[in-house]
Amino acid sequence: MVNLTEVLELIAAWFRSLGIPEPIMHWGHPAMMGIVIFAMGSFVGFTGWRGRLAEDKEVAMKSRTDHRKLAPWMFLFMALGYTGGVLSLVMQRQPIFESSHFWTGSILLLLLGINGAISLSKFGGNKPGLRALHAYLGSTALCLMLVHVVLGLKLGMSL
Repeated sequence: MVNLTEVLELIAAWFRSLGIPEPIMHWGHPAMMGIVIFAMGSFVGFTGWRGRLAEDKEVAMKSRTDHRKLAPWMFLFMALGYTGGVLSLVMQRQPIFESSHFWTGSILLLLLGINGAISLSKFGGNKPGLRALHAYLGSTALCLMLVHVVLGLKLGMSL
């Protein structure tokens, strides 16, 4: 069986050879992902719910459009940040699979991926049940992001 850490060590060694300052290596991932989670995540969640709940049709439509435009970018940045976070652990010679932060990040990407698939299916032909699942699954992901942040800060302080 291939050991993920050993495979990633080749990439991590190259990044280490660049002489990246330790504070950047240690806190770069949390700083960048904090922006994604708090700025993009809150906007995506807000516009998603406003699109569902606004009584003014123009406001609802604009919110849905804004949500549709930014949510895929948020997912992309989350996926890239996930990759960077895993690589950051390897660069700091930390175990990957022992980290609660790793597991919440993995579950988070899975939830967001499922939510994106629901959206790409056009909610199964605009089925209200899938629209509701999308909203609540997205909200669950946003709540998990907060847990993920706490676990990440705990991890960062312990290294």
